[in-house]
Amino acid sequence: MPGRNDARRLLTNIDPLYKDFRVSREVRKIDHFDTPELSYPTDEQLSNLDLQSHIWSVGDRFYKLADEHYDDPSLWWVIAWINKTPTESHIRLGELIYIPLPLYGVLNILGY
Repeated sequence: MPGRNDARRLLTNIDPLYKDFRVSREVRKIDHFDTPELSYPTDEQLSNLDLQSHIWSVGDRFYKLADEHYDDPSLWWVIAWINKTPTESHIRLGELIYIPLPLYGVLNILGY
């Protein structure tokens, strides 16, 4: 299963601003991924997906829903992305969210 960082560039940070940080951790450089630029799917792209309704309830978490629907909790971000909610704290109890299916359709929209 593709990971959410597969399409991102790996950057090396040797900026002097982080010198104390690097020295304290005894490293010469810091590797990190570039910031992803995700655009929300178009209406046409959404029409090719089955958006399964789910009412947010006590104990719900994106990773639990991803595990239930995709058999992979690391794909929690797909559900967050399609609902335009970066974290669970942005959802209220009783709010309707959507689980996009099939997974390969969502990943295709993202270019995976």
